[in-house]
Amino acid sequence: MKEQLETIYKNATEDLEKASKISDIDEIRAKYLSRKGEFNEIKKNLKNLSDEDKRVIGSLANEITQKLESALKEKYSEFYRKELNAKLLTERIDITLPGKYTPVGKVHPLTTTTNEIVAIFQSLGFSVIPQEQSPEVETEYYNFDALNVPKDHPARDVQDTFYTEIAKNVVLRSQTSGAQIHAMEGKNPPIRVISPGRVYRNENINARKNNLFHQIEGLYVDKDITFGDLKGVLNEFIRIYFGSSRPTRFRSSFFPFTEPSAEVDVQCIMCEGKGCRTCSGSGWLEVLGCGMVDPNVLKVVGIDPDVYSGFAFGMGIERLAMLKYAVDDIRLFFNNDERFLKQF
Repeated sequence: MKEQLETIYKNATEDLEKASKISDIDEIRAKYLSRKGEFNEIKKNLKNLSDEDKRVIGSLANEITQKLESALKEKYSEFYRKELNAKLLTERIDITLPGKYTPVGKVHPLTTTTNEIVAIFQSLGFSVIPQEQSPEVETEYYNFDALNVPKDHPARDVQDTFYTEIAKNVVLRSQTSGAQIHAMEGKNPPIRVISPGRVYRNENINARKNNLFHQIEGLYVDKDITFGDLKGVLNEFIRIYFGSSRPTRFRSSFFPFTEPSAEVDVQCIMCEGKGCRTCSGSGWLEVLGCGMVDPNVLKVVGIDPDVYSGFAFGMGIERLAMLKYAVDDIRLFFNNDERFLKQF
């Protein structure tokens, strides 16, 4: 058995000398030192020997095993260093070189503007209407009738409104004002809400107009609400959004669903009021329409206009973004030109 141990060790040593890589070391270890290895098989037969032979052979087997383990470990370290150095040479990189640029998407400027406007009105006590109360596909009732728009109003014509084939009298909403009807139906004042969303109009597309754009509708209904409250809220919004240095003006206007009505203009940031193509030479850009909610609108939703009053407003997000970022053409927001979008 002693000779058998020495023969096995000799064979293992010869295999180790022939080894050229780490995987060879693993194979040698498995062949000689694993549970089913040759040395372990010898150790299993020690029980058949006398106590004296068991002591001698067992000691020799342990000594040879330790010597082989040490040789395998040394050889493994040698091959590991060689293979690592070879890998470092083939995969070497120059850490002084600049890293590769990976472009990252950003929030669209219209989304940024919408979020900013919503945050301002939320700070003023307004809440956002749930999406289901502000659908983009509406019936004429919510888009026109309930808003006190006469049956013969030009806005109802197909030249101004997109009619769908879903069902009779179903349109793509031309304003977010219909959301105020949804918000008031079955509710008791006070009501203080805003509703951002897309709207559609059959417009001739130019630097100031598009057939798809975005609005934010606002509504406040309670007892003793006055036009002074409306001006106070809008002036505070304009102050926060533009800064106090941006000149504004209220002009009397007419909307079927508000009385009295007004339009709010902000001085054109492109020309500082001198006149340019963006503002059509006027020096001003209209940013929103507003007014006191018409009593007929309150009656439609079951709110007593003798007890309650309110104001409403609707603003164009594109217009506000154009003024905020000095953009002179509304079409730039929709062209997906990376040169434009990267500026934000």
